[in-house]
Amino acid sequence: REEPFVMVSENVLGKPKKYQGFSIDVLDALSNYLGFNYEIYVAPDHKYGSPQEDGTWNGLVGELVFKRADIGISALTITPDRENVVDFTTRYMDYSVGVLLRRAEKTVDMFACLAPFDLSLWACIAGTVLLVGLLVYLLNWLNPPRLQMGSMTSTTLYNSMWFVYGSFVQQGGEVPYTTLATRMMMGAWWLFALIVISSYTANLAAFLTITRIESSIQ
Repeated sequence: REEPFVMVSENVLGKPKKYQGFSIDVLDALSNYLGFNYEIYVAPDHKYGSPQEDGTWNGLVGELVFKRADIGISALTITPDRENVVDFTTRYMDYSVGVLLRRAEKTVDMFACLAPFDLSLWACIAGTVLLVGLLVYLLNWLNPPRLQMGSMTSTTLYNSMWFVYGSFVQQGGEVPYTTLATRMMMGAWWLFALIVISSYTANLAAFLTITRIESSIQ
């Protein structure tokens, strides 16, 4: 909806109407700079101007088209149809319409750290940790490593599981696995862990960013 930058005030004693506002200030500045006098009147139909079925224009634009007015002062939207029949000056004021919303309430989710991956993927990762831990234990059971003199660390299933989990979260392990088969297995597991952790870090950053810029308009 277009709204004029011209307001009308009328004295209670019946004095002539006085126009005021930003557009009138611009018109006064032009009058003083270019040295001309003017007389303001309102378009008879009190409209801004739109094309009619017979090809004519009404409102303020119509007054200019029929040469009943020299210039038009208003907060008039520049449209291609209007530009075909009248000339517009350079815009001297831009304004837009905005929507005010109540700030959305922030809720703290204690499980937000799990959001980057689906529940099924977390279940697969947990199952992979258990499976690799079992394979590491079996490989060391079939081919026991040679422990250094004085080392009393045993290659139990618990230690194998803990070693695999610790390497997945990039915390290392406590059991020195020295057999070739175990090292090959752990090398593949470390590569898998690197890819998963890198994907998790990227998805977590994206998730936090999207949550921050999410619009509350639905």
